[in-house]
Amino acid sequence: MKTIPHLRWWIAGLLAAATAINYLDRQNLPVVITEIQKTIPISDADYSRLQFWFLLAYGVMYAAGGRIIDLLGTRAGYAVMIVWWSAANTLHGFVTGAAQLGVVRFALGLGEGGGFPGSAKAVAEWFPARERSFAFGMFNTGSSVGAVVAPPMIAFIATVLSWRWVFFISGAAGFVWVLLWLSLYQPPAKHRRITADELRYLEANRPAAGPPGRAPWSSLLALRPVWGLCLAKFLSDSAWYFFIFWLPKYLADVRHLNIRQIGYYAWIPYAFAGAGSFFGGWLSSYLIRRGWSLDASRKLSLGFSAALMPLSLFIASSPLAWAIVFFSAAMFAHQFWSTIMQTLTADMFPSSAVGAVAGLVGAFGSFGGMLFNLLAGVILSATHSYVPVFLIAGLLHPASFGIVMLMVRKVRVLHLAATPVAAASSI
Repeated sequence: MKTIPHLRWWIAGLLAAATAINYLDRQNLPVVITEIQKTIPISDADYSRLQFWFLLAYGVMYAAGGRIIDLLGTRAGYAVMIVWWSAANTLHGFVTGAAQLGVVRFALGLGEGGGFPGSAKAVAEWFPARERSFAFGMFNTGSSVGAVVAPPMIAFIATVLSWRWVFFISGAAGFVWVLLWLSLYQPPAKHRRITADELRYLEANRPAAGPPGRAPWSSLLALRPVWGLCLAKFLSDSAWYFFIFWLPKYLADVRHLNIRQIGYYAWIPYAFAGAGSFFGGWLSSYLIRRGWSLDASRKLSLGFSAALMPLSLFIASSPLAWAIVFFSAAMFAHQFWSTIMQTLTADMFPSSAVGAVAGLVGAFGSFGGMLFNLLAGVILSATHSYVPVFLIAGLLHPASFGIVMLMVRKVRVLHLAATPVAAASSI
């Protein structure tokens, strides 16, 4: 069988495509919600609850999905996740009421929750530490590609056909991806298409192996850095999920844009989010190549992105054009931040524990977003103003950076010990 040079970068590209589909599928509802409301009554409070159910399922499966992928292996585990969420996404097109929409939204979250732990595990298997943040940046860029494509494509489909066809067409894309994944992915040592040079390179740069078997959650939760990552993710993802789920609705409700105009404007912040993913991964890897330590390169990148987030405080008081600029700055900053946060799980834990740690951290992020979406619904119903919500969202990343600095004293590989006490004492 013919080998493929630089196969790991093809793997990263495939992960980026999966992430693009993931974000396309979750953005379907926010973009077409105003069209759905013409046939299914949905208030702001109802809408916040729909996101609550999605994020609840997403958070649960983000944690459990990491375990499932550790158990099944990256290849089979990821395939199971995307088949599930593609089927759930397709079912959105058949709903006739808000309750049914809540059920399929919950099912979508269950599948999509396994996506990022699967990608984290694949990157840990295929990339050495000095390339890892760039690889994370590549696949994380896929989230922004999917979100960039979503508004204009969804608006076009909804206008030409109907909002139901948005879910039918995007659901089919996931099934196509699974066929490509199963045909291409295997761990490096088992892959028949990897070149001998690339395999030697990966083996020479493989981190020291951790203990055999899977680390129990009790041992992981005994580690101070795990709590630091979880709490930082809890706060920072709260802002992110608010932005991605409420941006189209904000443009419709406050800026009075129709679905065509939303498709015209809403892709711009997501394009900047993609640039944030790319540059976040590039900067940290560049600093390491220039001689910076792993710890310093990761934390400088986190600090830079956190410092940009308060620009979102100006969204509500600005004209539409400037509001889009500030939305774009916030999304650039978050994805810059998110790329490094995801990289830290692969930086600090052995491959056998990466899926579980990424799952825990992602679950905390989803639960933060879940609660913040409910809070946003309550605030909007009570005040009919986005100003207080933007105020809170703009300050969550600086607070998260403070938590990382306090609780992750040094970014380095943690050798998980047999008992929680021993593990904690090794930090």
